[in-house]
Amino acid sequence: MEAEEAVKLVKPGDVVMIGGFGNIGNPKELIDLIAETDVRELTVIANDLGTPNVGLGRWVRNGKLKKAIGTYFTYNTEAAELYFAGKLNLEMLPQGTFAESIRAGGCGIGGFYTKVGVGTQLTENCETKNIDGQNYVLAYPLRADVAILHAKKADKMGNLVYERTARNFNPLMATASSLTIVEVEEIVEVGQLSPEEIVTPYIYVDVLVPQKRGEVL
Repeated sequence: MEAEEAVKLVKPGDVVMIGGFGNIGNPKELIDLIAETDVRELTVIANDLGTPNVGLGRWVRNGKLKKAIGTYFTYNTEAAELYFAGKLNLEMLPQGTFAESIRAGGCGIGGFYTKVGVGTQLTENCETKNIDGQNYVLAYPLRADVAILHAKKADKMGNLVYERTARNFNPLMATASSLTIVEVEEIVEVGQLSPEEIVTPYIYVDVLVPQKRGEVL
């Protein structure tokens, strides 16, 4: 599917997962296209919000978001300004909890207990449980209406291969959404990928979008 058609699958009010860490391994072209649409009131689940007017920073500047769930937002000062002005809801999670919450959402786990963040401001409203003499906090799964991801290579069935650390959250997010759209640098014929290099099997992928420019790491 062409990128211009794929972005029409994102609807106002959707919860959207975006793969990537900083500007590495994220679906840059799809992010930019969505930034120019009229879709708003989105909740984004992403490691971060990019930098001002770059990557997801364009969603922030263009008023696309009502909420962001991630692990750090300090690179985007505009997001912080909107938060303190009461115009953007930000929910921060420890990075390991963030990853595990997405994994739980993908495999049907209703919640899990973790020691990370116990006794801090981040978890002050969380349910706690004492297990073997140690306190844990309850974390809930994360799921999305749409996941928009990036892969180095895919075959035409949708089996995905990632490029080193650009893999980051993409495989987890592929499992935790109702619709998965993947921006791919190279699409090959079925049978051209080695089973050993496939990380995300096609069963999790709904839409492949050929990337028109090379991924810059």
